[in-house]
Formats: sequence, structure tokens, C-alpha cells
Amino acid sequence: MGPLEILLLALALSADAFSVGAALGLKHRSPRQTFRLAFHFGLFQALLPLLGALLGTTLLAQVERWDHWIAFGLLVFLGVRMIRHAHEDERKRVADRDPTRGWSLVGFSVAVSIDALAAGVTLPAVGAPILPAVITIGMVAGLSTLVAIRLAATIAERLGARIEVAAGFVLIGLGVKVLLDHLGFWSP
Repeated sequence: MGPLEILLLALALSADAFSVGAALGLKHRSPRQTFRLAFHFGLFQALLPLLGALLGTTLLAQVERWDHWIAFGLLVFLGVRMIRHAHEDERKRVADRDPTRGWSLVGFSVAVSIDALAAGVTLPAVGAPILPAVITIGMVAGLSTLVAIRLAATIAERLGARIEVAAGFVLIGLGVKVLLDHLGFWSP
């Protein structure tokens, strides 16, 4: 696997980070929040394929049984929560927990990086240089998240709370897509 293939893999794996980053960036886009999201999404996107490459198919077989349910549950829960809170009073919103901190951040980071774990298992099999591959995957995911948050901020200024409702539906849709992909609805 050469540099171009590694870059294409990194771009494909960063799609979930981009989508979730855009949804979160509608409401949580301060410089610190942006940094936390981009850094952690990039870090998890790098660490999980490294873990996959190191542990191999033994761990993957165990995780594959549940990964789709974990990602589905996290994304649907967070999407419903985002829709529910879209029109709340601003004072109540300030009291809400910041999803760019603590366990919420870890949950989002894992949800967007589960596919990277499976990709990591394949890296040694296709002859990819592990360290450059995981660094590239992590950097692309971090940059994708940063770009998504910046785009979301521009859109949010124009569309207000309606876009937050749409973002909630995007998160739910991503969760459903993960589940349907696992169940084979998209394959012939």
C-alpha cells in the first residue's frame, strides 16, 4: 500500500469524523471546543487502527459483534438529544454539559473511529507501513473535523436553530446507516 492508497483510506475513514464534527460545530465551535474535537477525533482515528494492527483479528472478531450497535446507540442518542435541545431557552443551554469534554468526547471519538479499528487489522496484510499510515489517518481525521466545524459555524449563523435540528437527524441517520451497513442492506 503506497502513500496515495493510505491517503484515500484516511479520507474514507474521516467521513464520520467530518459528519459528527459538522453536527457538533453548529453549537460547540469555540476555539477550545474546536481544538478538543479535532485533536481527539484525530487521536482516536490514529490509535484505533494502531490497536487493530497490533492486536489483529482476535480483537476484531470480538468487537465486530457489537461495534455497529455501539456506534448506532451513541449516534442516535446524541442526535435525539440535539433535536430535543434545539429550541430550548438559551439560559438552560448554558447549563447543559459540553459534549466536547469528558466522557461525551470519548464517546464521540470512539463512535467515529470504530471503522478505523477494522482498517488497522488490514494494514499489515496489505503491506502498509503502520506508523506512517496511522499518522496520516489521524491527521486527516483531525483536519476533516476542523474543516467541518468551520463550515458548520458559517451555516449556523445563517440558519440558526433549524440547522441544529437537521444536524440531530444527520447523527440519527449516521447511526441507522451503521446498523444497516452491518445488516447488509446496501450490498447486492
